[in-house]
Amino acid sequence: MFTQAIVRKPGKNFAAGITSASLGTPDYELILTQHENYVQALNRLGLNIISLEAEPDYPDAYFVEDTAVVTPLVAVIARPGAPSRRGEEDSIEPVLARFRPTVRIRPPGTVDGGDVIMAENRFFIGLSARTNAEGARQLGRILKEHGHTWETVPAGVGLHLKSSVNYLGRQTLLVTQSFAGHKAFKAYHQIILDPAEEYAANTLWVNDCLLIPAGFEKTGNKLKALGLPVVDLHTSEARKMDGGLTCMSIRF
Repeated sequence: MFTQAIVRKPGKNFAAGITSASLGTPDYELILTQHENYVQALNRLGLNIISLEAEPDYPDAYFVEDTAVVTPLVAVIARPGAPSRRGEEDSIEPVLARFRPTVRIRPPGTVDGGDVIMAENRFFIGLSARTNAEGARQLGRILKEHGHTWETVPAGVGLHLKSSVNYLGRQTLLVTQSFAGHKAFKAYHQIILDPAEEYAANTLWVNDCLLIPAGFEKTGNKLKALGLPVVDLHTSEARKMDGGLTCMSIRF
């Protein structure tokens, strides 16, 4: 069970962040509303919310997940793959140090938390434009030292591995068609997304509840078959900035 969540308020300049989407101009007031609804949903699921102020120098900083990987025994402070985001992790480390020993990824390694899937005791580390092989090796070594197993998985066309694959508990993965049947995931039951709903791969499993981006009816129906509560949350503005539900918090 998760008991804590770190979130960060989007800054007024959040639309100046990195994005490859072509979905229109993001709206600041709307993302504030959507972000607050997201935070309230986490709180209703029993998580204590640690809310950080916006970082004016880092427009992507509300995507806090990318700055750390937190396990039951250690918090690994990431080194973001995008140079413009390096420095976001500095304000996360002292917060996590209140709860876990911290270890940092060192140059030339890079790791984004969005590339790291924790499935009980096993970790999958996506190799992407943001997470390189050296960063994965460093992270894997730390995980092994703390009793976890791990392997790397090429992240494919998405920004992060979690753009395409997420763990839903109960040995189940939600995957896009490009990852269906992938050898790394053969031990897991897989729910395969309709191609038109691949954004919904970024569904967040928290304390036996599934938070799903609103507007993906086919995916919602598939997830309801698991017998878990499913909560729809609007993420239109984060999506315009290549973000989703997992990105906006660190859960532990």
